[in-house]
Amino acid sequence: MIRAGLMALALGWGLTGLFILALPETFYALVPGLSLMGPFNSHFIRDVGLAFLASGGLLGWGVLRQAASIALAGAFWPALHAIFHVQIWSHRGFPFDGIFAFDLAAVIVPPFLALLAVRALARAGGRSQHA
Repeated sequence: MIRAGLMALALGWGLTGLFILALPETFYALVPGLSLMGPFNSHFIRDVGLAFLASGGLLGWGVLRQAASIALAGAFWPALHAIFHVQIWSHRGFPFDGIFAFDLAAVIVPPFLALLAVRALARAGGRSQHA
């Protein structure tokens, strides 16, 4: 169950990365609150797409290889990204609005669940070093 959840998250992050790379303007238009961060910047948004693609790939590879350290590497950037979003939320005055709800569900909670799941995977027999 843990491995399936991590693989679903890896797939989601990978597909998000591909979506951002293929349709950066659409991604910018669809994500609640993104336009509050400034005007569309194709280079920056595609950098984020590459980070999501790499994170999804590493998380998935780590789960397939039962290598907790690789899976952890895949969850690391999304966790830092989540912390950044919490900081943005604090600068907005902690409003409980649609932007926060989206961030909580799509950006903040998933990487921390991934970190907990990777830890559980490691304790259940996933090797701590890469294979």
